[in-house]
Amino acid sequence: MNRTAKLSLLAIVVAASGTAAYAAKAGMENDAMAINKARIPLTQAVAVAQQHVNGKAARAEFEHSKQGWVYDVEVVSGSKVYDVRIDADKGSVISSAEDKADHDDDQDKED
Repeated sequence: MNRTAKLSLLAIVVAASGTAAYAAKAGMENDAMAINKARIPLTQAVAVAQQHVNGKAARAEFEHSKQGWVYDVEVVSGSKVYDVRIDADKGSVISSAEDKADHDDDQDKED
């Protein structure tokens, strides 16, 4: 391969890499930014969840689910832990269930 062909090939690779990186950056959006669209704040969702099971929140996440954007709040009440889902637009409880084991960390074998 002559020098001109090598330089041309290198230029094509560099251009393609730059285009791919730009396209990936443009399509990549941080999920956390979606919280700006939520009608109720995280603090209100935590308060609703705590009141629902009469406990204290240990963890809260904002995530997308089949119901749309929800707050997933883990609440400790006595010796039990509950997973409470709060609708991010209405502030109402979607579901509440006792959490037998902590399944939020895929690296854990058993909690």
